[in-house]
Parts: sequence; C-alpha cells; structure tokens
Amino acid sequence: MPDRIELRGLTARGRHGWFAHERENGQLFRVDVALSVDTRAAAESDDLTDTVDYGSLAERVVGLVSGEPVRLVETLAQRIADLCLDDPRVEAAEVTVHKPEAPMTVPFDDVTVTIRRART
Repeated sequence: MPDRIELRGLTARGRHGWFAHERENGQLFRVDVALSVDTRAAAESDDLTDTVDYGSLAERVVGLVSGEPVRLVETLAQRIADLCLDDPRVEAAEVTVHKPEAPMTVPFDDVTVTIRRART
C-alpha cells in the first residue's frame, strides 16, 4: 500500500464557472489533494529530492486555480490531477475542489467535486 502526502485547504480566487458573472467577478475555491507516493527513499535519504516537494506543488495548484478559467469544476479538478501526476513519483492523486460560493438558490455549506486518477 503506498504512502500518502496530503495538502488540505489550498485557497485561491478563481474565475471558474458556467455563468458569465462567475468568470467576470471570480470567487473563492479551496482544493484538497491526496497523493499516493512511496516515501521510503525519502525517509532513508532525508533528502527533499527523493519525494514530492509539496510546497512547490501547492504553488502550482494555486496557480491553476487563479489562472485560466474553465466552465466546470470537474475540468479544474482534472487539470489539478494531471499536474500532480506529472511527477513520476506520484502513483495516484485524489483531488477535491470546493466551491463554497457556488451560485445556488438554496442555503448550502459547500459544493465539492472529488476525482481519483492513477498512473496507467
């Protein structure tokens, strides 16, 4: 069973959404990422180059959220998963995108989309 590296609550403003006002005004998004990674080499060497640099990954994820807008949260989640899987040490990624300011007409706490992608 692989080890896990998790980043929770990465937060950025993005302009993602189906409606024009979402793309024009932007809104808050939060992202959780869980990576399946074998951390044994890093544990033995105690060297950052032997594992996923989660600080750098966090910056790139926030860059995607605050960058080019997409219409669907599913598309954003897929782009984040693809980014995570760019690192050959990542065997699988689970990405949850939170959209707490989604334009809905009923009271709610949060809207999330969670995807799981694995190296094939």
